[in-house]
Amino acid sequence: MSHPHPPDCGVARFLNLLSGPWATLIVRELLHGPHRFTELRNALPGISPHTLTSRLRQFEAHGIVTRTTYAEIPPRVEYRLTPVGEGLRDVLEAMAAWALSIPDAEADVAV
Repeated sequence: MSHPHPPDCGVARFLNLLSGPWATLIVRELLHGPHRFTELRNALPGISPHTLTSRLRQFEAHGIVTRTTYAEIPPRVEYRLTPVGEGLRDVLEAMAAWALSIPDAEADVAV
């Protein structure tokens, strides 16, 4: 039996905004404070520069992340969560707690 979701379904919207590989892990890193692009890449071994750039642009377009460029040489760019992005803290903490509550879970989860 199919259960259609209304267009205003919060879970569907959440998954649309944070779908795909790396999305929640990028947010997890930014919950610790602002990061430069290279810092994020180093914190997420295996992520490609293209994927990281794409996700950060998507988050910026949806008001989850802000990008600040400082007038320095060389230029310094920092990414930080907006208040909307900070609102994901409880969600990610709940996800981590749930995952750690499963017996014999084979995932290392840190928020």
